Amino acid sequence: QVRLVESGGGLVQPGGSLRLSCAASGLIFRLYNMGWYRQAPGKQRELVATISSGGVIDTGDSMKGRFTISRDNAQNTVSLQLNSLKPEDTAVYYCNAESIVGRAMYWGQGTQVTVSS
Repeated sequence: QVRLVESGGGLVQPGGSLRLSCAASGLIFRLYNMGWYRQAPGKQRELVATISSGGVIDTGDSMKGRFTISRDNAQNTVSLQLNSLKPEDTAVYYCNAESIVGRAMYWGQGTQVTVSS
């Protein structure tokens, strides 16, 4: 059974930082592209950043220069460093895994990030 478990969310002041982590199990991690998406109340889910099985990174336009995605294939984890946070970054952040062979895709349960003074 595939599981993606996010951690690291919380309440932070504007300009602050957080580090989100996603621990994956039940899959061959190196064969998955990994990503982070977010969804704010009343809005559609949007791309934050992805990192391919080969390490190629794609970051959403509004997050470039502030958010950094990384993966550790030995630990089966993908992380997201959030810097210079703004109130508009408030959302539930979801971990995503997409197989590079076949069409399997999985989501975590999400972790809440709230940016407020």
